[in-house]
Amino acid sequence: MRELKEMKDGIGNISKRGGDNKIWRNRTRSHVAPDQAAVESEFTEQSPWANLPPELLLDIIQRVEESETAWPARAVVVFCAAVCRSWRDITKEIVKTPEQCGRLTFPISLKQPGPRDAPIQCFIRRDRATSTYLLFYGLVPSEGENDKLLLAARKVRRATCTDFVISLVADDFSRASNTYVGKLRSNFLGTKFTVFDSQPPCDSMSPSTIRSNRRFHSKQVSPRLPACNYSIGTITYELNVLRTRGPRRMHCILHSIPVSAIQEGGTAPTPSAFPQSFDDQLSPLPSSKGKEPATGTSSPSLPATPVFSPGAGEPLVLKNKAPRWHEQLQCWCLNFKGRVTVASVKNFQLVAAVEPSHNISPEEQEKVTLQFGKIGKDIFTMDYRYPLSAFQAFAICLSSFDTKPACE
Repeated sequence: MRELKEMKDGIGNISKRGGDNKIWRNRTRSHVAPDQAAVESEFTEQSPWANLPPELLLDIIQRVEESETAWPARAVVVFCAAVCRSWRDITKEIVKTPEQCGRLTFPISLKQPGPRDAPIQCFIRRDRATSTYLLFYGLVPSEGENDKLLLAARKVRRATCTDFVISLVADDFSRASNTYVGKLRSNFLGTKFTVFDSQPPCDSMSPSTIRSNRRFHSKQVSPRLPACNYSIGTITYELNVLRTRGPRRMHCILHSIPVSAIQEGGTAPTPSAFPQSFDDQLSPLPSSKGKEPATGTSSPSLPATPVFSPGAGEPLVLKNKAPRWHEQLQCWCLNFKGRVTVASVKNFQLVAAVEPSHNISPEEQEKVTLQFGKIGKDIFTMDYRYPLSAFQAFAICLSSFDTKPACE
């Protein structure tokens, strides 16, 4: 009973300490949460923490999960999952996907579809000096700069294309690192982009879509996993041959999401874990300032073409919502509901592009799946919802940052 009381007091103190503890502050700046960590010690497995009655442990973690709904306080839920294997299993059982609860908890949440009702609101900070783009969770930047980092991208110019390498942390963009989650690649003109994921988005992806990368160190890649990328979507900007004034016109073909996902009763593919299974190993929570060991997959140098099984169906296609011309303001306008305040050619809203044969309701066709726009110097908002994930939405928004002289 004394040990149980100490455990309860410890969890209560964690949620109350806030910014008093230096380690707590550093951890809340890291990416959403680790999906993997170092193997538990023998002491941890044999400690009283691992031998609590399941009913009691379930009640404790449920209370913590219900009370800590926003970051940085929600990091306490992640700490519960990092105690030991039994705590982790129950925490994963309790924590729901973003589609179900509208909250982001573990890193895999960034590759799961967003909520159907209200969008998840984020913002992107661009650093021109380092060519990096940071995605944060929240409405707008906070004064204390203690915002929750979700994803980071670095722009890499090449002779014939441009790459945006996407990572879970802001200081490690190595494609051999376990923080690497994917990339966006453009063609020479910047009119077509391909989104690559570091893991297969669904079971229908054929092994023939994989191209291994031979430019990695064997010690840096898990021997159980191939070093590969998966092509999950393309983004195309229409050429403006006549150089007419107007917003950019774009189409997004999401090979990993069938159009049936937005039909009544439809579901979108929802991955449950990264290739490096969270069930197999645990590691300490990394901070945004530290680097993690490079044990993950690396990116291929060659693109892959997706191949689907017959049951996969047609891919979902998104198009930018047509703006209206405002006579008084003499500009094109869209209703961003207060989330965009600065006029920019980069601003857009995406809706589903469907045919009558798809049987999509008019209400669903008008629903904005992703909106992106400028609110200040190098600050942009990004709001996304089902069936897009944070990773897919971020990749689409990154395409807007690349130079497109042929489209404007």
